[in-house]
Amino acid sequence: MSQTTVNVRMDEDLKKDFDGVCNELGITMSTAIIMLAKKMTREKRIPFEVSVDPFYSEENMNRLRKSIAQMEHFGESPTPETAKAMLEADRIARDPNVKGYASIAELMDALDS
Repeated sequence: MSQTTVNVRMDEDLKKDFDGVCNELGITMSTAIIMLAKKMTREKRIPFEVSVDPFYSEENMNRLRKSIAQMEHFGESPTPETAKAMLEADRIARDPNVKGYASIAELMDALDS
């Protein structure tokens, strides 16, 4: 069977982490991608759940922004640590590479595995 090349663009840190996991499993990144392609073509589906963490929903993020605006309006400032945490939460919410969970049960299952 003839072979072809597929180019995949990804974040450098993700590539490094992906390569590390593949090495731990004793496979190459190429083999992992081929395994994914074979499973998807056999099952005609993505072989894992794709979801958005409801904690980072637009509604929750709007509530956070509204709370920040209220604190600023009334002259209340979050502590530097709280402000840093709020900025980090906003960054995480916008990062498409961050894994989300649809429920606490799903998160706990992931932590146990």
